[in-house]
Amino acid sequence: MPANVTSFRKEYHLARLSEESAGFDPFALFNQWFEAAGTSGIHEPNAMVLATATAEGRPSARVVLMKGFDESGFTFFTNYESHKGRDLAVNPFAAVVFWWEPLERQVRIEGRVAKVSAAESDEYFYSRPLGSRIGAWVSQQSRVIPDRTALDQRYAETQAEYSESHPDRPHFWGGYRLVPDTFEFWQGGPNRLHDRLRFCLQPDGAWQRDRLSP
Repeated sequence: MPANVTSFRKEYHLARLSEESAGFDPFALFNQWFEAAGTSGIHEPNAMVLATATAEGRPSARVVLMKGFDESGFTFFTNYESHKGRDLAVNPFAAVVFWWEPLERQVRIEGRVAKVSAAESDEYFYSRPLGSRIGAWVSQQSRVIPDRTALDQRYAETQAEYSESHPDRPHFWGGYRLVPDTFEFWQGGPNRLHDRLRFCLQPDGAWQRDRLSP
């Protein structure tokens, strides 16, 4: 019999999120929360759920790793021909979610996505371990393959090909940057009365902050 999912219940009580503590700069608040997540023992605090959609609006989601952020946006890298890459080619909007359970915090971010420059993709690609660089060439991400053996064989062949050199960045692999127009910060609260503060980008470049009902 399946587990009774209603038994997995937790009361949230660690902190509150006030307007005074949040301020009016969502990037500054995100940086504060991200630093706290990084020192909390969370294994990969930069893991985020990335949601994309087809031109017809059919959504899909997966976990990816954020590899950088500043006031220009949030950066991740992938195969441009993957499922998410094909989605973004026809529908350049996405949403990401960070979930930091030990801190009882969630951050949702939405916005337009565009490819980063070739130079930025090159810089990150060449910083990766050699095995990961070879893997980028080997993986036809999201495509059907016969079996695991075929993948391992292709890796071995490619590894041998580059036994005395280093692979260049594939033309089909690189970075994207999500440029936010909406942030939502969620702090778990008792009795399911969570704190939710939303920041929406205004035409003049300022951020409007609103409290949302839980």
